[in-house]
Amino acid sequence: MKNINQRITTNLWFDKNAEEAVKFYTGIFKNSSIKGMTHYTKEGFEIHQMPEGTVMTIVFELDGREFLALNGGPMFKFNESISLVVNCADQGEIDYYWNSLIPGGDPASQVCGWLKDKYGLSWQIVPTLMSELLKDENTKKTGNVMAAVMQMKKIDISLLEKAFAQS
Repeated sequence: MKNINQRITTNLWFDKNAEEAVKFYTGIFKNSSIKGMTHYTKEGFEIHQMPEGTVMTIVFELDGREFLALNGGPMFKFNESISLVVNCADQGEIDYYWNSLIPGGDPASQVCGWLKDKYGLSWQIVPTLMSELLKDENTKKTGNVMAAVMQMKKIDISLLEKAFAQS
């Protein structure tokens, strides 16, 4: 069923592993589910090159937000210009999401709270506190926070708070 309160839905293009990816993501986020699935037919095979019966699209929700996954073939890949931001209330949430999404991902992409998962999708696992610290009028404090973030892979809230306290 379509979430009528959400006008815009993010479409995620996968090669042929959309169903696997969706099951992975819905297993991590609470309030998540698979809402529906369509399959390729023999019509259009000369264009899509997918065998009849292959999953074409999957509508799913992550924490109540609707997404669409498409098995579209290998011509497009994810890159860091698009990422999904997970706002975390505390270090426990940061650790949970980071540790859940990182297995099999790209270690070279881990910087400043960003990671790339095993499907190539980029995520930002960030504390809600970080935006508050960076809004402070004291540029010395905000500069200290940014300097600390630039040294991190997974964000450590205690180090952000320590950096902010320096003036």
